[in-house]
Amino acid sequence: MQRFPEIVCALMLSRSISFLLLLSAALLTGCNTPSGQTKPSSSRGHLLVCNKGDHTLGIIDPVAGQQIATVGEEGITGHEVIAAPDGRLAYVPIFGNSGVGKPGTDGRVIRVIDIAARKIVGTVDFGRGVRPHCAQFGPKDGLLYVTAELENSVAVIDPKTLTVMRMIPTGQPESHMLAISRDGKRGYTSNVGPGTMSVLDLAQGKLLTVISVISVGGGAQRVCLSVDDRWAFTADQKQPRLAVIDTKANAISRWIELPGIGYGAAATPDGRWLIIALPGAKKVAVIELATWNVVQTLNVMPNPQMVVMRPDGKEAYVSCDASRKVAVIDTVNWQVTKFIEAGPGADGLAWAATR
Repeated sequence: MQRFPEIVCALMLSRSISFLLLLSAALLTGCNTPSGQTKPSSSRGHLLVCNKGDHTLGIIDPVAGQQIATVGEEGITGHEVIAAPDGRLAYVPIFGNSGVGKPGTDGRVIRVIDIAARKIVGTVDFGRGVRPHCAQFGPKDGLLYVTAELENSVAVIDPKTLTVMRMIPTGQPESHMLAISRDGKRGYTSNVGPGTMSVLDLAQGKLLTVISVISVGGGAQRVCLSVDDRWAFTADQKQPRLAVIDTKANAISRWIELPGIGYGAAATPDGRWLIIALPGAKKVAVIELATWNVVQTLNVMPNPQMVVMRPDGKEAYVSCDASRKVAVIDTVNWQVTKFIEAGPGADGLAWAATR
């Protein structure tokens, strides 16, 4: 009987240890992601499309394969769109009612749209007509860079205050499209009329050089970069060929012959392929970057415009403005899997990640 207190204490200690172990296990389980609630995947998100014909931003569920909502832009009209890195907001520059360099209205604002709430929540107002067009986020500084055609510049915008911080001159008229290197140091604009490309130092806010791409008649359209930023691409609008620009030498390295006049293009995340729209041919071409050759073409709907990649690289999306469709391309098997109904004049595309 003298050992009874010792036995009781031992039992109580054992139960306490068991309780603590169970509590720890419960806490650890609670810290893990519950079943069915996985971390955000690079394949989860919405596709945004500028529907020029009805002046709306379309929000597409790519899994369901349908446009689930549209938001009025309250302006005529947005050609391009970009999503904030966190996927919450979309930025739509209101360019105008004409093509680059052509007579028409001169847009002066950028609409900020809450994608989930499906409404305009802010506006960047330049205070004058500048024809803002292509918007890109700086990958390091988080600032918004937007081409301003009538000012021969790229506007630098603070997305928090929606104010224009400065204008970076491109030295050329009709600076239409913009690509930014992954280190955020360089910007490249395609200057449609003169057929040139401007190279910008984004940190210093200055023009570094202008590369002559098309020597006769002008017409360099769209611009994109290889995954390693080693090459910049822009399409000749007079001949079916793509300029490959060496970003170290800031000079044309070679031309890639295309089966039609090229337009918007995008590289796959693995750096192996470049997909380019061929509006007149109603196709997209797939270029193998290791050999600089077109290895196949895929039929899409009339007048394909822009190509955007899903972040995991397994699907590419191509807007086809004459048919109000977005083509979905399986980049593993290289086949068009479906066409998603968008709005009239479907043009600019962007991927908005969901959390």
